[in-house]
Amino acid sequence: MPKSDPINPTDDDARALARKLLKNARFGALATVGTPAPLVSRVATVAHEGAPLILVSTLSAHTQALAADPNCSILLGEPGDKGDPLTHPRMTLCAVAQSADKSTLRHHWLAAIPKAALYYDFTDFRLFRLAPTDVHLNGGFGKAYRLTLEDLI
Repeated sequence: MPKSDPINPTDDDARALARKLLKNARFGALATVGTPAPLVSRVATVAHEGAPLILVSTLSAHTQALAADPNCSILLGEPGDKGDPLTHPRMTLCAVAQSADKSTLRHHWLAAIPKAALYYDFTDFRLFRLAPTDVHLNGGFGKAYRLTLEDLI
């Protein structure tokens, strides 16, 4: 008997959930590969035009890893206070980190994360756009989807 594909066809509900996760996320788990071993770091994030932005210090290991290899992924979505954490929606975006114009996007970032005004203009901080290459949405058990960049916009 052939194995069935566990990935569901992408529908409007999946697109809406993915957009909500992206829009509402203020932090995520960033995975980088430009170090001797894969590295995962918590980073602040703000959505912009269907992709997460991250503001990171050049002093950090994850920023140095992105400079060595811009391929990365970010996990968005946190479990709620109750229930099994694996039943809560989350999304992984495989991406390529691209430099973003920090001065142009300053108001956008600070509107979402006002406390970042304390360090946003520090010269060691860079803004990256994580341009999605693959999008994996898990809406909970039995709710796995693959999406495209167009699905996020």
